[in-house]
Amino acid sequence: MLREHDFNLFLRTRQLFHQFLVDMYIKVERGCLRYIALNQKKLRAENYIHLHDTISAYDNIRPNDIGKMGILPSTFVNSPRYLQEYTQDTFTYVRTYGRPELFVTFICNPSWQDVTQDLMSGHKATDEHNIVVRVFRLKVQKLMNVVTKGKVFGDVQCHMYSIEWKKRGLPHAHILIWLKQKLLPNQIDNIISTEISDPEEDKNLYDTAIKNRIHGPCGARNPASPCMQNGKCTKKCPRELI
Repeated sequence: MLREHDFNLFLRTRQLFHQFLVDMYIKVERGCLRYIALNQKKLRAENYIHLHDTISAYDNIRPNDIGKMGILPSTFVNSPRYLQEYTQDTFTYVRTYGRPELFVTFICNPSWQDVTQDLMSGHKATDEHNIVVRVFRLKVQKLMNVVTKGKVFGDVQCHMYSIEWKKRGLPHAHILIWLKQKLLPNQIDNIISTEISDPEEDKNLYDTAIKNRIHGPCGARNPASPCMQNGKCTKKCPRELI
């Protein structure tokens, strides 16, 4: 972000700024990998079972012929042990509390006012990912506070979430929520709805649904829509009402 009365050239260079971020990330990651490689004895990598089994299986093999195994600890983000550790945590939740009651997907919107108001003149959200991800993280934290402390769905037993990136570069969060009081079938409609709200009752919710949750217009009304191919909508819209 820009400080007031401060000129930062990197933040104004768009794609060059993106390249700078990637290079700096790789630089930090390479430093972490080098530290791990130079401290394998502290990690006791030579005691891992695969290397031990290989040496034990052959009497005439020399350890130098096998090569040196590098072990990535669970503290290294997205390493196999890191992912395995979080997977086991999830299974522990399921074994202890059963299936989660709620599966929530929270998607980043580059048109959020919190994003657009901080963009530099002439820039789009795609030019300043540093703004987008900061706002998204704050909103995820706010959402979790509303769910856990605000108890909008009731008392929360536990929760967990993962953040992924779509192909267009925007993050989204998949959230699992376990409630202390299990949901009953007649309570589902109070939480999930596919109806468009009455604009007189909730104008903000109505405008949000109309803008973000309705496909189109496409077809004859808008032949240039991105979903159109060979004169037809690839999403098979509009669909007949059931």
